[in-house]
Amino acid sequence: MLLRKFVDALPIPSVIKPIDMKNGIPYYEVTMKQVKQKLHRDLPPTTVWGYNGMYPGPTFETRRNQPILVKWQNKLPFEHLLPVDRTLHGTGIDQPSVRTVVHLHGGRVKPENDGFPEAWFTRDFKNFGDKFEHKVYYYPNCQRPTTLWYHDHAVGITRLNVYAGLAGFYLIRDEAEKRLKLPSGKFEVPLVIQDRSFYPNGELFYPTQPGHQPPPADQPPPADQPPPEIDSTLPNPSVVPEFFGDTALVNGKVWPFLEVESRKYRFRILNGSNARFYNLQLSAPNLKFVVIGTDGGLLEKPSQPVSQILLAPAERVDVIVDFSNHKGQNIILTNDAPAPFPNDSPDAPAIPEIMQFRVKQRVSRRDRSYIPSKLSCFERLDKKDAIKIRTNTLVESIDEFGRLKLLLNNMDWNQLPITETPYNGTIEIWDLYNFTPDTHPIHLHLVQFQLLSRAPFTGNPNNPLYIGDSLPIDPSESGWKDTIRANPGEVTRIIARFGPFTGIYPWHCHILEHEDHEMMRPYEVLENKQFNPCIPIPGVCLDDSFTQCCDEKHEHCGWKENKEHEHDESSSHDCHKPHPRYKLSRRRYL
Repeated sequence: MLLRKFVDALPIPSVIKPIDMKNGIPYYEVTMKQVKQKLHRDLPPTTVWGYNGMYPGPTFETRRNQPILVKWQNKLPFEHLLPVDRTLHGTGIDQPSVRTVVHLHGGRVKPENDGFPEAWFTRDFKNFGDKFEHKVYYYPNCQRPTTLWYHDHAVGITRLNVYAGLAGFYLIRDEAEKRLKLPSGKFEVPLVIQDRSFYPNGELFYPTQPGHQPPPADQPPPADQPPPEIDSTLPNPSVVPEFFGDTALVNGKVWPFLEVESRKYRFRILNGSNARFYNLQLSAPNLKFVVIGTDGGLLEKPSQPVSQILLAPAERVDVIVDFSNHKGQNIILTNDAPAPFPNDSPDAPAIPEIMQFRVKQRVSRRDRSYIPSKLSCFERLDKKDAIKIRTNTLVESIDEFGRLKLLLNNMDWNQLPITETPYNGTIEIWDLYNFTPDTHPIHLHLVQFQLLSRAPFTGNPNNPLYIGDSLPIDPSESGWKDTIRANPGEVTRIIARFGPFTGIYPWHCHILEHEDHEMMRPYEVLENKQFNPCIPIPGVCLDDSFTQCCDEKHEHCGWKENKEHEHDESSSHDCHKPHPRYKLSRRRYL
């Protein structure tokens, strides 16, 4: 649709407050609802799904090492807002069309609180998946301050639930970060960038089959227009390879503007799109970004000013922008990333503009914030400490309907055995060989890792292989990461210390259409009798240490659990002993 840009002010998601304390721990309740929300001045209200009826959901403001409890509740309709493909894994006709489970993306949590794809539940908990554990999730926040986000993760319909609106920010803070005197308060702004398409009546458009496009603005509402041409050789509805909308939204508003003062601002930027990459730039000459943090928190020191930042779906970046020399200017946040990335397609609409900054002539008060030369303690993992190097491949295949299906290690989500089995407390290197023509953002649950290198390769990992020289690493990838871009024709090498919890977690491509169509695998962190996560590891920074998860405030949920798993609501506020289904050997999984 042709919508006028920069006519709506950028909304800032509200901060959610706890409704109670349970055993000294803040207790929250969040309800998923279907609501009508105004996304643009000239659009009728749009039907969306929102946490607490908000799109995006409310922001959690938490403190490092101060755990919280969250009861996620589903009050959504019984029929889905968007077209459900019943041929995908976990979406058969015997399954409810509306299923939800919440994943804290980047969170260091136990598997039963991670939002496992089969841990879904329906409205009022009437039905639930076979990995469902309890109604209340425990988040220990035992990790460095950072920008996390929470979003839906139900098997087979993650792309639809997130597109409908189920996503929000989750921030972890501490006193050390506060003492840095970075821009704060109204000068610290979260930005979640997404792309959508709309029907003329304001409702969300999502394709029913590959090749379907949103109707032009002069056509009548969906009920009165002829249906798009259906490919009889494909299921109807059918998953699409990727979704690319024609409209940019920031914080749930179409092409918004933000009035800023001529001073420094801190922006926490999240790519919340299903499949679109963004290569962000500022239209004003000499106005650049200073990168201070990545997915997993602050860097050791700020980057040199950079003119552009590339973000794949699910990646976050923490930046400082100084508008001091741009009084009275209107500055556009632009994007020139190809879609799909990195090879453009003429069928994918371009979104060259994201939002506008309107710089005021005067400041409300003197800018006393600054960018310190040292931001945080940072442990650089040493590849010499890795006990194993794992070879992983990203490949293309075809499903039973002739549709493109992307896979990790040429295996489906539930295919046995589980092949990635690091031991708790050990360091491993994972090599990601991408044999496909697309860049895939690979996300590992539980852990934060570091990028060691990228290099072009030829051949096959199982045969003689040539690996070229390492390529430069972007500042936005130089810190702790939980999502990394694996480029075509390259081997992307990451290193991680696995733990502190054991059990089964997913790792997957965060292009949501790929994730829903089998580009996801389980990995299992195995118990290690030679490792005690409550004993400090030499050289590990305090705010990264596994020992945080063993502190007294976590004791009832840490390594001294004594309560058995129950579904009983009366005990759902407690952190339970891991259910046996999360302790299965990899031979018996699923």
